[in-house]
Amino acid sequence: MLKTETTVASKVQVQPLKADSRERIGIMGGTFNPPHLGHLIMAKQVQEQLDLDKVLFMPDNLPPHIDQKAAIAAKYRLHMVEMSIASEPKFQLEDIEIRRGGVSYTYDTVQELKQLYPDADLYFIIGGDMVEYLPKWYKVNELVKMIQFVSVERKGYAKKSDYPLIWVDVPRIDISSSMIRERLQQGRSIKYLVTSEVENYIRQEGLYHDTNS
Repeated sequence: MLKTETTVASKVQVQPLKADSRERIGIMGGTFNPPHLGHLIMAKQVQEQLDLDKVLFMPDNLPPHIDQKAAIAAKYRLHMVEMSIASEPKFQLEDIEIRRGGVSYTYDTVQELKQLYPDADLYFIIGGDMVEYLPKWYKVNELVKMIQFVSVERKGYAKKSDYPLIWVDVPRIDISSSMIRERLQQGRSIKYLVTSEVENYIRQEGLYHDTNS
């Protein structure tokens, strides 16, 4: 059963990394297998509370995490992300990791992004469940000097870290990509869990119906 819990988003006081005139760009990485409404809500809440100029949705190619998840082909995930964010002018698709190929190390990606956006401050958005993995990230000590990590609170995970984080409260919506894949494999509805465009696309392409997906 889908459980939702709404919390009042707290006003976050953030000091820009540099001058106020610099562009502020959020980065939301992930497999997006598939992208769902929880991703959109998280990104919009962070964008508004931190006054970001835009948020880049960045599907990974091969996640380096220990608990790697098999993902469908990148072309499907890219298209679903593109459809999901089409109506939000402050959201953009960034396919840099897909184009680069190989394992998607955030450190390598940020180096490239800083060349693409030399006059911007970068805010990397992660869920509260990912905070405990930060010590295992590739070159994380160098990475925290290059970007500002933003963590979205998540029920059941401690709000603490040895790394500098901005914590943001968002409405808690218990949706996950794995839950959506499971529902599809069981022939159950995913209406209101993803955008209608993504729902129709998944049906048309027959995605995730294989139990090995």
